[in-house]
Parts: sequence; structure tokens; C-alpha cells
Amino acid sequence: MSKILTFIGAGNMSRSLIAGLIQDKTTFELRVSDPDEHQLDTIKSNWPVVTTFTDNRQACKDSSIVVIAVKPQILPMVCEALNGTFSANKPLIISIAAGVREATINHALGGSFPIVRCMPNTPALVQAGATGLYANELVNEEQHSEAEAILRAVGITLWFEGEEQLDTVTAVSGSGPAYFFLVMEAMQKSAQSLGLNKEEARLLVLQTAMGASKLALESEDDAATLRERVTSKGGTTEAALKVLNEGGLSDLFHQALSAAEERSKELAQT
Repeated sequence: MSKILTFIGAGNMSRSLIAGLIQDKTTFELRVSDPDEHQLDTIKSNWPVVTTFTDNRQACKDSSIVVIAVKPQILPMVCEALNGTFSANKPLIISIAAGVREATINHALGGSFPIVRCMPNTPALVQAGATGLYANELVNEEQHSEAEAILRAVGITLWFEGEEQLDTVTAVSGSGPAYFFLVMEAMQKSAQSLGLNKEEARLLVLQTAMGASKLALESEDDAATLRERVTSKGGTTEAALKVLNEGGLSDLFHQALSAAEERSKELAQT
């Protein structure tokens, strides 16, 4: 008999995970619960094999794994409503809510649950995500592997020993896409001011970003080495990099990531 995997919340992240799991020919029986019938209609129209519910407690019945994919602000309330739902065989709980600590989730559920917290990012929506994971001491080896397989359906996964490291993951990869979008936006604006039309600037910048990322992923060399190879002495790249370095780009990024990490810690406290 297939294990039951239930998603609480039918938003973008749940849909992406479901799409990836079905593409990977998952053996899980998939369920989704959401109070919004429109969201459930989207699930049913795209993946008829998925069973949908509007009642979280009913959806979680007999589940081996429950993925809680709701906004951080309402996650404790959702968990409290599930308190008492589960039998002695407590399911693995996977939370993808940023900033909500494992202890908070466990307390709301009633305590002593195996919990995996994960921090995915928005490229997971196109199966190109990067997800950091942390497991509490109640997660066994099989559950560890199952959690990894579920999140690997939308990209790469990395495990971390300390829960506090997810704050750094949030700053680096969770918020990271926005940093790259900002750089793309700035490059496109500059290209247009230098004479390219909007579509020319957009295509050149996006393809360059994708190509640079692909080259870095497939190379054994680090980013510094790859940068040096593009930078000819006295050339155009050197002239551009000189301006960026003189503007304190590296220090600015360090300050930005530190601010994001600190904000993640503050949100966890509230």
C-alpha cells in the first residue's frame, strides 16, 4: 500500500512539489487540503490523481507525511487546529514556512513530532530551486530520505546540522533570487540608456545571466577563477569591474546578506 503524502495549502509551492513528484513517478498517494475551492480546482484540473479536501483534519487522516505549505503568520494556528488529529504513529511534518522554529511547530501540534524545516526559494516553481533542510532528533533515517526526495523534486537540497543555519540559508538562497533580479534590472536599464531597445536589453541580460550560472554550475573552478578568465588586462571587463569594486560591491553584499539574516532571526522571535 502506498504511503499517504498530504499537503496543507494548495499554493504555488505545493503545486510545484506535486508537479515534480508526479514527473518523478512518485509512489506516494497524494492529497491536498485548502479552504479555497478555486485553488483545489486548479489542482484537480492539472493532476486528477491528487485527492483534494477542504478539511485539514480529514486530509491528514492516515498520512505518513504532512507538508505544511502555508504563510508563516498562520502556520501556528493551522498546527493548533491539527492538534489531536494524529494517532500514536505520528507522521513526519515538513514545514516550508520561513522563520517559524521547529519548537513552535511542535508545541502547536502537541509535541514530540518528527519535523523537517526547509527553506526553498522561488526558482523551485520551475524545478530549479535550492532548498536548505534541518531535521529534529525525532526524524529517523527513512523519513530523512523521504523529505529529501520530496524537496529534490523541485531542485537541489542541502542538509544543515543547526536550525539557526536556516537563517543564513534564507539570506543567501531564500532571498537570493531578488538580488539577481535587481542586478538584471540595473543592467537592463543601463543597456537601454546606452542605446539598446527594451527587448534587446532584456534578452541579452537574461541569456547572459543564465549562461554564466550554467557555466559556473558545470565548471570545477570557483567563481573567482571564472571571473579572472573573463577579465583581460586593460580590457572592457576590467574597466567595468574596477567601477564595481571601487563602489564597494563585496562589502555591500555582505551588509545586505547580514541584514537579511538578522531579519530572519527577528521574525523567528516574533
